[in-house]
Amino acid sequence: MLKKLLSGLLGGGQEGATGKTQSADPVEYKGYMITSQPDNQSGQYRVSGLISRPQGEGEDLEHRFERSDMLPSRDACDAIMITKAQRYIDEVGDDMFKPDPRHEGGR
Repeated sequence: MLKKLLSGLLGGGQEGATGKTQSADPVEYKGYMITSQPDNQSGQYRVSGLISRPQGEGEDLEHRFERSDMLPSRDACDAIMITKAQRYIDEVGDDMFKPDPRHEGGR
């Protein structure tokens, strides 16, 4: 138990430990790139990743996409991430890259 605790504190450990897993291959959708990067939380995978929009020259626009959904399978998590991100793109579009007004003005 002490070994597991120290391993978690020092960033070591196995895939079963809490943390980011390897990113899935990006999926293109309507000019956006969706990349699933689920959090592994004790054998469950939290839907998480990036939605980006290539800008040609310069930096790509990026939006961190986090959801509370937990799934037992990495493949299922990647599939749900893509589905939810596609719906989000359809509903919000480029507005997802605008600054959050709740965080303006130093608050």
